[in-house]
Amino acid sequence: MKTDFFELKQRGTNVRTEMIAGITTFFSMSYILAVNPAILSAAGMPAGAVFTATVLASVLVTLVMGLWANLPVVLSAGMGLNAFFAYTVCGVMGYSYQTALTAVFCEGVVFFLLSLSKARDVFIRSVPPFLKAAIAAAIGCFIAFIGLQNGKIIVASPATFVTIGSLKTPEAFLTLLGLALCTTLFMKQVKGAFLISIFTITAIAFPLGLVALPDGFSPVSLPEKPLFWEFSWKGVFSFDFFMIFFTLFFMDIFDTLGTLIGIASQTGLTDKDGTLLNFKKALITDALGTVAGSSLGCSPITSFAESSTGVAEGGKTGLTAVTAAGLFLAALFLSPVFLLIPSFATAPVLIIVGFLMAGALKHIDFSDFSQCFVTMMTVLMMLLSYSIAQGIVFGILSFVLCSVVRGRSKDVSALIWVLSVVFLIWLYLQK
Repeated sequence: MKTDFFELKQRGTNVRTEMIAGITTFFSMSYILAVNPAILSAAGMPAGAVFTATVLASVLVTLVMGLWANLPVVLSAGMGLNAFFAYTVCGVMGYSYQTALTAVFCEGVVFFLLSLSKARDVFIRSVPPFLKAAIAAAIGCFIAFIGLQNGKIIVASPATFVTIGSLKTPEAFLTLLGLALCTTLFMKQVKGAFLISIFTITAIAFPLGLVALPDGFSPVSLPEKPLFWEFSWKGVFSFDFFMIFFTLFFMDIFDTLGTLIGIASQTGLTDKDGTLLNFKKALITDALGTVAGSSLGCSPITSFAESSTGVAEGGKTGLTAVTAAGLFLAALFLSPVFLLIPSFATAPVLIIVGFLMAGALKHIDFSDFSQCFVTMMTVLMMLLSYSIAQGIVFGILSFVLCSVVRGRSKDVSALIWVLSVVFLIWLYLQK
């Protein structure tokens, strides 16, 4: 392939820089290969099949992003989206993973159609910036909470619902050790800090008898068959399904926009109006990733914020993405290694990723009581109901209430009014 295919000279970079950037991005986000199977297995999905689906979907759409959109953006299973899939849809709401995959597929199709039209701009403007930040921060707190649970730091209590667990247990101790190690490496800006922490804690768990090699173990093997096209269309017209669909769609599109906007500001790859180069292509690619991921049996695929680590190394073209895709493909044959990793080894990563997402609180003006009220309702309801969907519902309803009370009904878009009515009906119909 000719190097000018990626416009290397025009963007002031070279093959070596782009490949180093791709390698950096891969190791910064490869923790998802251990975390995603662990999370989705809670939904009853075979971990091996999820691993294969995660890798294949990541490779396919990252190649499209690199070869078509020519951007240094790598995609994989989105954090937060996978947690909602497993712990809310299949956990709290009790739906099968087939139904959850159907909702992911539907939201991916709608996202794709929206990306082709100017309707995407209408939807984006319908939600005020502070509410987007509040929802992002709430999801971060929720993910961190799940990490604390997986690591046995927080456990159930009949008296207070939740309480601190015994830190003397090996799982809790190793979670705290992993959190300390992961935090240290991350703050020192060590490349692959998350992955190093995961493998270190897993290695320590072996002599403690918490992890054991199965008979005939081999670090290299042929990948397990993914759960291809396992959809269930029963109940797709119910309010519950709509809420699942809407929540996934909302999270997916704004997660993608946030990442792409950040990459644009970091790289300087913008049009005259300040929009990321090939922005429409990037959105279409992201939407196709969700469709492809659900078809293979995976939670939504989205642009990863960790792409910024490769950009920091000088990545400016699609060659960065293509390099990372190649490494993901190589990892496809290492599933036995990644599937050995226990949940307490990935728990510190969930906690830190959650904390990073919670940083969106900096965009909230807490001196404005309405913003404070809406934000805290979103965060607390999401955590205490153990549902991202419930958090979004109460956040939007709180926003409408505060806008009406302040005499600012005009600040509420037509879309938000319609959603508010739907949400109220949905809450009324819940058992």
